[in-house]
Amino acid sequence: MPAQAHGDPRGRRARLSQAGAPGGPRRLASPRAAARAPTLARVTGASAAVVPAAPSGPGPAFCHGVPLGECRALAGSSSWADRSLVRDGTFYPSRSLSAAQRLAHYASRLPLAEVATTYRFPPTPEVAQRWAGATPPGFTIDVRAWSLLCGAPTWPESLWADLQGYVRPSQRDGAKLYRQRLPADVVDECWERFNHALRPLVEAGKLGAVIVRFPAWFSPRPAAFEELATLTTRLPGLRTAVELTNPRWYEGDACEQTLSVLEALGLCFVCRDTPGPGAPIVAATADVALVRLPGRAVRSWPVAPGPVPAAPVPTAPGEGLDWEPAHAYRYSDAELAEWAPAIRDLASGTSQVHIILDNCWRANAVDNAATMLALLAR
Repeated sequence: MPAQAHGDPRGRRARLSQAGAPGGPRRLASPRAAARAPTLARVTGASAAVVPAAPSGPGPAFCHGVPLGECRALAGSSSWADRSLVRDGTFYPSRSLSAAQRLAHYASRLPLAEVATTYRFPPTPEVAQRWAGATPPGFTIDVRAWSLLCGAPTWPESLWADLQGYVRPSQRDGAKLYRQRLPADVVDECWERFNHALRPLVEAGKLGAVIVRFPAWFSPRPAAFEELATLTTRLPGLRTAVELTNPRWYEGDACEQTLSVLEALGLCFVCRDTPGPGAPIVAATADVALVRLPGRAVRSWPVAPGPVPAAPVPTAPGEGLDWEPAHAYRYSDAELAEWAPAIRDLASGTSQVHIILDNCWRANAVDNAATMLALLAR
C-alpha cells in the first residue's frame, strides 16, 4: 500500500521502508503533489547491493551536476582547501597552487562546494568576490552561517573589531562569546554584515543556500520556533537552510510539526546521514533539498547506552602512516548507493538537490562526491 507520513492526509511526504529487501532500502510508491512536493523518507544503514565500481575521482563530466528529471543534483565537499586534501597529492595537480587556482581546479571537477569556515569567522565581501571570480558560471557555493548567528559558542576574536567594545567587560576575557551577551542592536548589525558580505556571490548567481546549523540545545519550544520564523527577515532574499541537531525535533509527532513549519516558512531542511541505530530523516521542505554526508564513524557520534566496539585508532598524530582523525571516513560505493533512491525521490519535488560530503580528510570527500554523481547518472 502507498506509504504516507504520519499526520499528512495528502500523502505529500513519502517514506522509504526500514524493512527493505536485502540489498538496501525498499522504495515505496506514494501520491505526490504536482509541484514542489516535499518528501519524507527514511534510509537504512543496511548493506546495499553490490554496485559496479564508479569512476575513481572527480572529473569534468560532473562539473555541471547530474540531471534528474527537471531537477539537478549537485555534489561537493565542505572544503576545497582542507590541509590534508592539499597535501594528499591525488586531487590537485600541484601542492603549490594559489588559493584561486585551487578553487578554479576544484570547480572544474565538481559543481558544488560548501564553505564551512564561515561558521568560525564571518566572511568579507572581498573574500566572497574572490570565490565568485575564481569559479565558472553555474558553480554553486553553499555557505555556513557564522556560529554567533546560530546561537552557538563563538570565538571572541571572530567579532568585528569595531564591535568588540559592546561585549560586556566581565565577559571580554572569556574563551567563548555568546550571542545573548551582546545588545540586540549589535546582533542585528552582525546579521546585516554577514548578509552584506555574501552579496558578491548573490550578484554572480553562485550562492546556493545559507546553512544555519543550530546547536544541540536548540530544541523544539516556542522560542525556537520564533527564531526559525525570523530567519526569513534576517537573510532577506537568500535561500536559507536549517540544520537541526537536537533529536527532539524528530521524535514522534514533533517530526511532522518540524517539517511542516519549515515548509510554511520556505526554509530548506538539511538531511543528515547518521550511523548506528535508527534511520535519518530525509525530507524536502522547499525548492532545494540538502543532504549532508559527514561519515559514519560511530566513535565520533553520540550513541545509545551500551558497549561500543573499540576502534583501533592511534591516540595522536604521528603514530604511523595509518593515523586518521575521528572524522576521517570514506563511504563505500555501496553505502552511497543506499542514498540514491532517497535522493531521486527528493529530486522529484525540487529544482536542485545539494549533496554535501562533510568527511573532509585527504581526497575522501571529493572522491565520494564524484562517486555519488556517477551513481545518480546511471
